[in-house]
Amino acid sequence: MEFNLLDIFSAFMVLFAVIDIIGSIPIIVDLKKKHGKVDAFKVSLVAFLTLIAFLFVGKSILNIFGVDIKSFAIAGSFILFALSLEMILGIELFKNEPIEDGGKKKNSLIVPLAFPLIAGAGSITSLLSLKAEYSTLNIGIAVFLNMAVVFIVLKSTAVIEKILGQGGIAIMKKIFGIILLSIAIKLFMSNTGLSING
Repeated sequence: MEFNLLDIFSAFMVLFAVIDIIGSIPIIVDLKKKHGKVDAFKVSLVAFLTLIAFLFVGKSILNIFGVDIKSFAIAGSFILFALSLEMILGIELFKNEPIEDGGKKKNSLIVPLAFPLIAGAGSITSLLSLKAEYSTLNIGIAVFLNMAVVFIVLKSTAVIEKILGQGGIAIMKKIFGIILLSIAIKLFMSNTGLSING
């Protein structure tokens, strides 16, 4: 394994584009409003550990259960589809039950933030693809840097919410809901071999 800054930057940019944490801000704000405080550290840590686990043993884990990458991506597309409908139609399909902790109800929103929004099928598939070009060390560093960005964004949602205001969030929520729906459809189509053009 060879440390290479250019490879780290390249892998970072690919993962940053796929994770798209900036584009997910309306989803994060919406989930926070529905389910309470987001535990930024816990979400980032779980997403990081998930991606690192798949970086090292991704294909092996899926093979144990007889699942291929395409099936995994299709499953992820259904979850993203449900999230997009929530945003566009203003309905609640995804219920995240609060966890009892010392008599108080807590909800860290590990699901759906850590998975499938951050460490989703797209991110995992991208990781496995990057392994063909870059060393595991460089990809691992790129993953860590992306999770640092994710942590900062998750911690700053209150500030971002104040800047955008209720109207701005409502508009962004609808726009990114449609984008998320498009991503879900693209993920489904590309992994089923279907074509819109027939």
